[in-house]
Amino acid sequence: QVQLVESGGGLVQAGGSLRLSCAASGRTFSSYGWFRQAPGKEREFIARISWLSGSTVYADSVKGRFTVSRTYTKNTVYLQMNSLKPEDTAVYSCAAGGTRATIDPIGYDYWGQGTQVTVSS
Repeated sequence: QVQLVESGGGLVQAGGSLRLSCAASGRTFSSYGWFRQAPGKEREFIARISWLSGSTVYADSVKGRFTVSRTYTKNTVYLQMNSLKPEDTAVYSCAAGGTRATIDPIGYDYWGQGTQVTVSS
């Protein structure tokens, strides 16, 4: 069965770093995305990676601070989060989809359970 499991969330002070992992099983998808959702807000796209080529897309809000990558042999996608800000606080989720899955969450077919990231001042 297809399964995506995120890990690595936690509490960190502003300016700190975290690395989130998304372990995929069941099959390989063309696109993997990272999204976040804060209380009372819509789900927000933050990063996307093509599994085969490794090409990436970032939201302007995280560009230069976050890096998405993958280890092909481990079927794992990562989100390195540096220079964290309190406004980065949210539940972060990994998603998988086809080649058409880019920045819109409705384009993704499978989702992980999410992991909480809390950034304190």
